[in-house]
Amino acid sequence: MPPVSDRGNHFYEDVTSAPKTVFDVSLRPPAFSEFVGQQKVVELLTMRVEAAKQRGDVLDHVLLCGPPGLGKTSLAHIIAATVGSNIHTCNGPQIEKAGDLAAILTKLERGDLLFIDEIHRLHPKLEEYLYPAMEDYKLDIIIDQGPSARSIQLPLPRFTLVGATTRSGLLTAPLRSRFGMVNRLDYYGTADLAEIIERSAGLLEIQIDRAGAEELASRARGTPRVANMLLRYVRDFAQVRAGNVINREVADAALTLIEIDADGLDEMDKRILEAIIHKFDGGPVGLNTVAVAVGEDATTLEEVNEPYLIMKGFLKRTPRGRVALGAAYRKIGVEPPPRAESQQELF
Repeated sequence: MPPVSDRGNHFYEDVTSAPKTVFDVSLRPPAFSEFVGQQKVVELLTMRVEAAKQRGDVLDHVLLCGPPGLGKTSLAHIIAATVGSNIHTCNGPQIEKAGDLAAILTKLERGDLLFIDEIHRLHPKLEEYLYPAMEDYKLDIIIDQGPSARSIQLPLPRFTLVGATTRSGLLTAPLRSRFGMVNRLDYYGTADLAEIIERSAGLLEIQIDRAGAEELASRARGTPRVANMLLRYVRDFAQVRAGNVINREVADAALTLIEIDADGLDEMDKRILEAIIHKFDGGPVGLNTVAVAVGEDATTLEEVNEPYLIMKGFLKRTPRGRVALGAAYRKIGVEPPPRAESQQELF
């Protein structure tokens, strides 16, 4: 079987950071009623959308924060469908000049939804153009340079800006304060992920029982996008080797083949833990040093591997570097020293 990633067997890098595919889009829930999980966020959005519709008003601006793959883009499309408006999508880094932003904003009609993914990567200068657009629905553009420069103010229809970010801390305070609703999406529990997997299996006409769905869910790192990617992989495994039916045993065999264990850790996750424990005496050790030791990019480790390892209680970030906790020692079959156990209690 060929490797699933061009970097060893690092499965999750492709899953969490890859561009959204047609596969992802086909499985998106079309309405709030079909969106599984994130109950508080869905309840709040449903209420605000319904209130705006009853008043005949335009929905306030919405900011969706959280790790990749939790449903921010899906929620943006559901909002637009529920309101009954058009949605215009773009990515923060794609908007390079004020003219690009002006072209997008001037095409909007009343009630339209503008979805900007990775909004924290929007250039700071362009944020200045968004402030009056979001508050006063006006766009101030400076034409020409030097003595001939002049400002032109263009009126904009009332619209809703939905921003999505995986790193809300990088948003400037003025931009963040202009969103009327700030919603944080959290990792999913196994029960919700199993329900998502069963729904996706139905859409893809895959035979899977509840035990098989729960086995996939337990290894999906709390992320629906990862769960759907694992489902597609296990579907192929079952088709070739297991009579086209997914149960717990088939799911376990398929995921063991690509070295994803019962905790959802892949080969790179284990290499990180082993490097910190065996090569650096459990830490603290800097991220760049760990990256060199495992042969991976530091940014990839920080954004793909570390959040889950920290959430599961294997690692801790400190001002001096990364420290392995007691659970990390037990994970790789090593007796944890008293120091690691005391850190685990603090964790």
